[in-house]
Amino acid sequence: MRKTIFSCLIIFVVLITSNFSCCFAANDDTLLVWNEMKDENLYKLTETEYTSKDNPLKLTCGGAILIDQNSGNILYEYNEHEKLRPASVTKVMSLLLIMEAVDNNKISLTDKVPCTEDAHQMGGSQIWLDPQEELTVDEMIKAICVVSANDCVVAMADYLAGSQEAFVEKMNSKAKELGMNDTTFKNCHGIDEDGHVTSPYDIAIMSRELLTKHPRIMDYTTIYMDSLRDGKSQLVNTNKLIRNYSGATGLKTGSTSLALFNLSASATRDGMSLIAVIMRGETSKIRFAEASKLLNYGFSNYKYKNLAKANESVGKCTINKGIQGEIDAVYKNDFGVTIQKNNDKNISQNIEIYSNIFAPVSKGQKIGEVNFKDENNNVIGTVDLVASQNVEKYGFTSMSENLFKKWFSVLRK
Repeated sequence: MRKTIFSCLIIFVVLITSNFSCCFAANDDTLLVWNEMKDENLYKLTETEYTSKDNPLKLTCGGAILIDQNSGNILYEYNEHEKLRPASVTKVMSLLLIMEAVDNNKISLTDKVPCTEDAHQMGGSQIWLDPQEELTVDEMIKAICVVSANDCVVAMADYLAGSQEAFVEKMNSKAKELGMNDTTFKNCHGIDEDGHVTSPYDIAIMSRELLTKHPRIMDYTTIYMDSLRDGKSQLVNTNKLIRNYSGATGLKTGSTSLALFNLSASATRDGMSLIAVIMRGETSKIRFAEASKLLNYGFSNYKYKNLAKANESVGKCTINKGIQGEIDAVYKNDFGVTIQKNNDKNISQNIEIYSNIFAPVSKGQKIGEVNFKDENNNVIGTVDLVASQNVEKYGFTSMSENLFKKWFSVLRK
């Protein structure tokens, strides 16, 4: 009798352990809280597992990077090209393709997206889409950004490309286009799959592309709490930095039992925007702490310096054979750089205004450029100079009109 009871207990423990293993394979930050109660030494990274570079911040994660969002310049790097499992940070690329479709008017935020059978059967983090249910693109994006909904990202993949497989092809094509050479996507959601890998460097690339080219995404990634289905479904952001870190703008968490804890964190302060990526953090708490450490390092040691302001004049341009002899040469666009604090005195500018400009000239036409250089005389940026106004060619008609205007002006006096 005792042997029978003992055997039953062993079977019960095996079943429970097996169920936990299946559960924690899903990319769900809420499910993985259990991991943090386990012996932390279980997931300690050994010194031989990764080839570490100089790591003055003493990060313990598998790999990390900090970049300036504006320029893409790397401010801190640690195992940045290590190929690791991204978990739900995969969804940064999925969101990039979705936002491209929205901003290119291929789809609308108000479009109704059906729940496919594939989406309904998804595990891990989700909002439990019903096969008969439809949500708008706006609601789908919100669910993906805030609670990392696998079912919603699959529904969007099916809606945009006809199938998950076709959508993943687009993801890999976009990765190649962006120069993400450490990346291979096998799915659109991030649940662990052999060969589904990326690196901190590549995550930074796609995060920057999403934030700079499609800034509307921050309308969603900055949400801490919200709801769907007329308030019946409550949403709380998996990215705790949105609530706890000043200036946080996003971006995406991800975790599985194999990938451990990942994060692409973005923040803006005093005009400077940074992106910090943490991969294979030992616990959820550690990934947020190390992302904060990276961001703090960036904001403490660097600053954004505005070097050019759109439509600001830098000098005069001579116009040959025009009704006006000269016009202002103005910056075409804003331009600035992220530099080390107390180092802005070493930036110089070389202004070139073209001398062979002939009328007619159109407002906005390029008439020169400005090169900004660092202390080593390396060009750190170039801004076009453009015409501040239209200038007509000097001829009989324009001469007559000009004389008439001057004559009329004299009579009015």
